[in-house]
Amino acid sequence: MYSLDVNFLKDRPDIIKPPGGSNERQTTNPESMTPLFIGVAIGLLLPGLVGGLWFFMQQQNAQLEEQKVALNNQLGNLKQAEQQIKQLADETDKVKSETQALASIFNQIKPWSAMLQDIRERTPAGVQIGSIQQTQVVAANSAAPPAANAPKTGNKATNQPASPASTTQLEINGAARSFDEVNYLLLTLQRSSFLKKDDTQLIVAELKDYNKLERNLPQSPNQTGATVKYELPKYVGFTIKTNLSDVPASELIRELDRKGAVGLVTRIRTLQEKGVFPQ
Repeated sequence: MYSLDVNFLKDRPDIIKPPGGSNERQTTNPESMTPLFIGVAIGLLLPGLVGGLWFFMQQQNAQLEEQKVALNNQLGNLKQAEQQIKQLADETDKVKSETQALASIFNQIKPWSAMLQDIRERTPAGVQIGSIQQTQVVAANSAAPPAANAPKTGNKATNQPASPASTTQLEINGAARSFDEVNYLLLTLQRSSFLKKDDTQLIVAELKDYNKLERNLPQSPNQTGATVKYELPKYVGFTIKTNLSDVPASELIRELDRKGAVGLVTRIRTLQEKGVFPQ
């Protein structure tokens, strides 16, 4: 009889022994080690990058601290300069306000010599000015409304009313030969730059008699002579009231110059050259 001897392991190709009868170790492929090298390189590179970045940030922080200290010093100097500039600005504003106050005084002045000269030039030949009286009149509608942003104390606002405005009123009394001459005087005064046209009004105009004159003319020193009576023609007594104009003196400089107010004109022109008044 025959027997079958079957060896299945012999037929497997993966365990077939290489020729020569010895097991040789398989060599490692270098290309298969590339990912390992890359991983190791990355593992070493990342700490180096982090350390370099940390060192760079430390240097940047040190530079920023130095810049911060320098900027703080500059800021302190700038604050001192700002305080000096503010102090100079306050002093400049104070000087400007004082200059404006002084200039406003000059701008409100109207010399009596100039105004009387103006009235004298406007008076007709048949009119005689007896007296001119000056009074200060407070305007009826000069009360200022309360300020909207007035400071408050508690629940009540403390409003300080402004001082009422006043105007200078003139009362002109005189005599004229006729009513026409009085009307002519009134019209000429209304055209004056020193007076307000609408406030220049005729208050009184009436015929009046002069006081009768009696004179005793003796014929000789020891005798009493006859009494002679003189009757003068009637005259028109008038009263004109007016207010001084609000036009600034800087706008009347030509008129003031013609009326002989040389001192005021010189001061106003000097202030115009300084830029206080517009020319």
